[in-house]
Amino acid sequence: MAPILFVPGLLCSAEIFAAQISALWPHGPITVASTLEGETVGEVVRRILETAPPRFALVGISMGGYISLEIMRQAPERVCRLALLDTTARPDTPEQTAQRRLTLEEARTGDFLSTALAGLTALLHPERRGDISLRNINERMARSVGLEGFARQLELIISRPDSRPFLSAISIPTLVLVGDADALTPVERAQEIAENIPGAKLVIVPRCGHLSTIEQPQAVSSALVDWIGW
Repeated sequence: MAPILFVPGLLCSAEIFAAQISALWPHGPITVASTLEGETVGEVVRRILETAPPRFALVGISMGGYISLEIMRQAPERVCRLALLDTTARPDTPEQTAQRRLTLEEARTGDFLSTALAGLTALLHPERRGDISLRNINERMARSVGLEGFARQLELIISRPDSRPFLSAISIPTLVLVGDADALTPVERAQEIAENIPGAKLVIVPRCGHLSTIEQPQAVSSALVDWIGW
């Protein structure tokens, strides 16, 4: 059984994968990567690889997907299977970068937690934006990352390259999963990835926004258990 490495998204702690860790632990040792050590996606990946198992299955959500694609660029020989959840292979647009810097300024000059929670809540499926349990998860994760961690993560996201040109070089079993109502990295972004990675399987989760692992935990866990058995 290969070790499994989970990579969280922006403002996310290991709790973003709580249900999936529970579902997958019988299939191999589990590690959750730190996304707070480094100023660029390349630096963060180098730190992750220093402590990661020699060879592992890799799961990344959102920003964790950007990091996972950079891991595939830097050390493809160390990854035996890949799962990309609610993410994109495209780089930041100038408009997205400007908005991220504006959001960081708001977080620095105002109330960090309110800014963080507003951003996370907006990523949920409209039916779940009032869900108190999800709000509590998001609040715990945002507090865990903190303002300076948030700032480092934003710089990491801004620094990411365009991963589309090398998707066709990925030759390991790959799952691409997305919520059907993901407004941040919508279904067409997942389709783009799946169409360019040979043999990749696309799973679209119904009634689900961007934070699929906590919005539809059973569906995502089931897809990952299937994936680990390919």
